[in-house]
Amino acid sequence: MFSEQELAYLQTQRLARLATVDASGQPTVDAVGFSLDGGQILIGTHSPMLTRKYKNVLDGNTQVALIIDDLASVQPWRPRGVKIHGAAEVVERSGHFGPGRYIVITPTVSWSWGIEPREGAVGPKKTVW
Repeated sequence: MFSEQELAYLQTQRLARLATVDASGQPTVDAVGFSLDGGQILIGTHSPMLTRKYKNVLDGNTQVALIIDDLASVQPWRPRGVKIHGAAEVVERSGHFGPGRYIVITPTVSWSWGIEPREGAVGPKKTVW
């Protein structure tokens, strides 16, 4: 459900920030590498079972937020990005880190800004999956 412009933007990016929640309810954010697989996002690492983001998802805290953003320009100031809320699971997969365990995010809602021309629009574009 990403638009062509959103997909083109996401395919140029390598780094995102993933927010998960631990068993005590404490949110945490980690910089992650990601790739797209159809309508899903794959988060990988070389040592997945040693990271808190994997532990948080495996412990049943499957609601996550992911943001991919950058600055198209600083003069003038032109931020752009995509924010995703979704359900995560840990699965065996082959992805950008080779075969192994990945966090797979299925989006439920996404917002984007600065990616598509939207004459007269105020605020980010919201898509409910």
